[in-house]
Amino acid sequence: MAQNIAELFVDTLVRAGVERIWGVPGDSLNAFTDALRRDGRLRWLHMRHEEAAAFAAGAEAEVTGSLAVVAGSCGPGNLHFINGLFDAQRSRVPVLAIASHIPSAEIGSGYFQETHPQELFRECSVYTELVGDPTQIPWVLETAMRTAVERRGVAVVVVPGDVFFQSAPARRASAPIRATTPRVVPSENELAEAAQILDDAKRVTILAGAGVAGAHAEVIALAERLQAPIVHAFRGKEHIEFDNPYDVGMTGLLGFASGYRAIQRCDALLMLGTDFPYRQFYPEKARIVQVDIRGEQLGRRTPIDLGLVGDVGATAAALLPRVTGDRDGKHLRDAVDHYAKTRRELDGLADDDGKTPLHPQYVARLVDELAAKDAVFTADVGTPVVWAARYLRMTRERRLLGSFTHGSMANAMPQALGAQAVDRDRQVVALAGDGGLAMLLGDLLSIRQNDLPVKIVVFNNSSLGFVEVEMKAAGIVNFGTHLDNPNFADVATACGLTGIRVEHGAELEPALRRAFADPGPVLVDVVVAREELSIPPSITAEQAKGFTLWALRTVMSGRGDELLDLADTNVWRRIFG
Repeated sequence: MAQNIAELFVDTLVRAGVERIWGVPGDSLNAFTDALRRDGRLRWLHMRHEEAAAFAAGAEAEVTGSLAVVAGSCGPGNLHFINGLFDAQRSRVPVLAIASHIPSAEIGSGYFQETHPQELFRECSVYTELVGDPTQIPWVLETAMRTAVERRGVAVVVVPGDVFFQSAPARRASAPIRATTPRVVPSENELAEAAQILDDAKRVTILAGAGVAGAHAEVIALAERLQAPIVHAFRGKEHIEFDNPYDVGMTGLLGFASGYRAIQRCDALLMLGTDFPYRQFYPEKARIVQVDIRGEQLGRRTPIDLGLVGDVGATAAALLPRVTGDRDGKHLRDAVDHYAKTRRELDGLADDDGKTPLHPQYVARLVDELAAKDAVFTADVGTPVVWAARYLRMTRERRLLGSFTHGSMANAMPQALGAQAVDRDRQVVALAGDGGLAMLLGDLLSIRQNDLPVKIVVFNNSSLGFVEVEMKAAGIVNFGTHLDNPNFADVATACGLTGIRVEHGAELEPALRRAFADPGPVLVDVVVAREELSIPPSITAEQAKGFTLWALRTVMSGRGDELLDLADTNVWRRIFG
């Protein structure tokens, strides 16, 4: 009996090494989910919301480096994918989205649930195509998958529900689709020019991004030769921070004073695999060499003196014998010493001073200390990413995922599901904000249904905390940011998870130890201080003015208690703590 299109999809995905599909079923997807049921080789991970499914697929792709798949029904069903797919696209991970569509004969008629998915997803994909004829499917599907893995992005195949039922065309099967691993190195002349710029400089600093993944040894060797401190962007943290004597922390809005200082004091900046977006944190006078595998990225964040297209590892290895190693190391020693001082100051804030609510820094520090050495962490956008950036220590085996480029809330919990599905025996810990968790709260049910033993630590400050900091910096009285939260531990228990509530410092360590030892899913709801400031490494005059205006306006609006809480949480313990 001839295959139908749905069965061809399943066969093609299996040959490509796909093991699971995330999604929500629906009538236009019925032929596909029925083919999955009858075949049995792919696991269907049923989610309660398509956005969560897309986030989970993106996290799976990031952990494995291989193609992950999400599938949804027509109209509103696959439309819900869009935020999670935007995140996957901007994080540069390979995801295939199967978007079923209304009946072929009804397209263009304003039919029930009609949208135009091929247009909706165009901006968040490297490939998107509507299939109108069954004979297109083998070519379109393989092109979509190959484009996703080679360009590291999202590919969308839009299939009307009736097409899934039709007979598949006869065609010789192609080889399984796997990402190729070309070695790209700049030309000899370009390498010589880069070496000359670096040799002419007295104080070189390296800024490392996600592109240093897999190039740890080569970058460390180059830093040693150049006597260069290494500053990382957030997405570079998991790839370069560990086993790194040249590490001086992070720069940017969530970073450290030491990272900012090492960049500002250099006379040559070597950017390796980074698209760090904040222009105000780049040096004004230093010469800049940028290395990236994507030529279109060169110079788009700051003016550069030389752009090189190449793999970071191969390019760093090629540069190593071309640069001299006779620097005195003063710039490096100064930067490392300053980082040690900054690190001590940050660690001094991560304590239990006996007050309630708890300081979130203390929560993050204990999570780091008690978590497994190969744990996968996910962090919600907002204050959880600040504490993750500053207090989670990376090892060679640990991973750190988040919506670091797209900047979406509600990412941590579904991304944890994606990472956990890859390996149920590996510890996966989500650092969730109360606002982010609440956005996709229904997918707590997906955790139990899919038997995924994730651990969720909720930073419950009853507010959109990072938004409040931004309001303070702009001189605006906080408004519309309060969250009237439930007891999330009770909610988790009702959903079939183990729920633990923490309100006092002495309760935290036992709660985390219990959670991490539990073989099933656990949510730890930690009540943390609302008025904890996450100060960037450099404060502009405009931001300082904004804080002053905020304080004045807050008092004048009759809400002076907020100012007292802020002082009690931050100022006094920094002076006397």
